[in-house]
Amino acid sequence: MQSVLDQIDWEKCSLIPTIAQDAKTQDVLMLAYSSRQSLQETLQSNIAHYFSRSKNRIWKKGEQSGHIQKIISIKLDCDNDSLLFLVEQEGVACHTGAYSCFYRSLSSHHITQDEKIPTKDMSNTYDVLDQLYHSLCEKHHASPEVSYTASLFAKGDNTIAKKIIEEAGEFCFALKDHDEKEIIYECADLLYHTLVALAFKHISIERVYQELKSRMGQSGLAEKASRTKK
Repeated sequence: MQSVLDQIDWEKCSLIPTIAQDAKTQDVLMLAYSSRQSLQETLQSNIAHYFSRSKNRIWKKGEQSGHIQKIISIKLDCDNDSLLFLVEQEGVACHTGAYSCFYRSLSSHHITQDEKIPTKDMSNTYDVLDQLYHSLCEKHHASPEVSYTASLFAKGDNTIAKKIIEEAGEFCFALKDHDEKEIIYECADLLYHTLVALAFKHISIERVYQELKSRMGQSGLAEKASRTKK
């Protein structure tokens, strides 16, 4: 296997663009990236693994949703720097519930969603913070005039930071007033604006989960001490 992996031009780019295509219908499902290790795991398991740039780790397609991609064959291009996975798709490929991530059409004047696209309800697949984060990311190209999130993106990190400080203050006041309903309400506002900041910086909520997991079982005092040393 190592001799096969050595044929790929990893020196040009450590992450190789990888297209996933339905082996039966020929529908192009998605574009992702393969690292040497993710490709090795793909070859060993015959299940598509990619390197997620947003999660900053190897990602088994469908690890949360169950919508895995079974490898039928893998093709390498003539320059040895891009891959084509021909797959059998379980469920859908796109996190939105569309079968393919390519469900919008672009012209010189506008972008439109293709008509009659079969979609799957994904509301119970991802937790609410994941769903909210992805929804916020989609607002990057929305009009600031019709989207509050887009208006925050347009104003930039100073405005976003001020909103987080404002919401943190209101949360603290609710906490001080022992008002349970307001505590929950203001906490939701604080989480929302914090996720806006993450989406603005293109930092996946998954990476925050990873950081929290790394601290599990570690003394808070020890964790703070390690940060001080750094």
